[in-house]
Amino acid sequence: MKFLEYQVKERFRAAGVPVPDGRVVRTADEAALAAGALGPIAVKAQVPVGGRGKAGGIKLASTPADAKRVAGEILGMTIKGYIVKEVLCETAQEITRELYLGLTLDRDARKPVLILSAQGGMEIEEVAETHPEAIAKLHPDPWRGPLPFEVRDLIFRAGLGPLQAQLTPLVVKLYALARTYDALTIEINPLALTRDGGLVAADGKLEIDENAMFRHKDLHGADDTEEDPLEAEAKRRKLTYVRLDGSIGVIGNGAGLVMNTLDLVQREGGRAANFLDIGGGAKAEVVHSALELLASDPQVKGILINIFGGITRGDEVAHGIIDATRDLRLTLPLVVRMTGTREEEGRRLLEEAGITPAVSATAAARRIVELSRGSAA
Repeated sequence: MKFLEYQVKERFRAAGVPVPDGRVVRTADEAALAAGALGPIAVKAQVPVGGRGKAGGIKLASTPADAKRVAGEILGMTIKGYIVKEVLCETAQEITRELYLGLTLDRDARKPVLILSAQGGMEIEEVAETHPEAIAKLHPDPWRGPLPFEVRDLIFRAGLGPLQAQLTPLVVKLYALARTYDALTIEINPLALTRDGGLVAADGKLEIDENAMFRHKDLHGADDTEEDPLEAEAKRRKLTYVRLDGSIGVIGNGAGLVMNTLDLVQREGGRAANFLDIGGGAKAEVVHSALELLASDPQVKGILINIFGGITRGDEVAHGIIDATRDLRLTLPLVVRMTGTREEEGRRLLEEAGITPAVSATAAARRIVELSRGSAA
């Protein structure tokens, strides 16, 4: 379960984590009233995805008239498939520095990991890639949590020693929240250092492990109506699908193979639009359904199908591809890589239908990236 920003901040506030004053509103007139009460504000789209600022979903307003205008611009816009139905009007902060504090699961270490960075306000993955020295990590014992000396060490390793007195209780409170809500991810980004020297959670994220939802039946997050429409449709079709931010649709069988295919697309200079696993033993109808789903995504400029046949048969997959391209009148570039059980039959069927399978997964990824660039132009 994911939560909207204001829902996360309600929990931060209850736990003693400082957050700006704010109100959730659903009309431009309500935004003007909020600005009248709060003064200069930030008007922030409430959708459960990142990248709101780049999409124009976060704007400043210094007067009630400004607030009415920008709220009118934001309400109703679509951000990564989500229609903005409400905005958070929040007291504008005089920020002098942006930090990052978060917790997630480190599956390799089989422990939670606390992450603190002197560089916030951007995706922590981007910081890890461009400035890895700016990130400090702590793997606390999951039974006893972080000890005081471990937290102090984390803070000093992040180069934030002068803020140790303020950061220590925040780290402890964030860890406690993560335990309380069985969080897969919880983060404050940016954790803002304000002109008066205080630390404020300027934005927040919380995602609860679905396997622990039986312990949180009273919680209401970003409800089903806020779910990504394509992900909701994939659930209805019983497909394992996650929307990503690229333009190349990817279909594979088996999570590992699909992940590997995403990496290949990235290495060849493209970006995947999704993760879609049709699973083992998929019949032609499943392949057809998967292709139909991706073809309905306007962000998709080309589709790569990567199949390794074990219990999945190449001829079944080929029939699904051929039927879908005919029924959907598919005009998007399509590249198929197929190997394994009944590979020869599958490749023959595809070639007879005018689809020449790639000789390798790498070649397939390279080809779809090339074709998609031409399609997008």
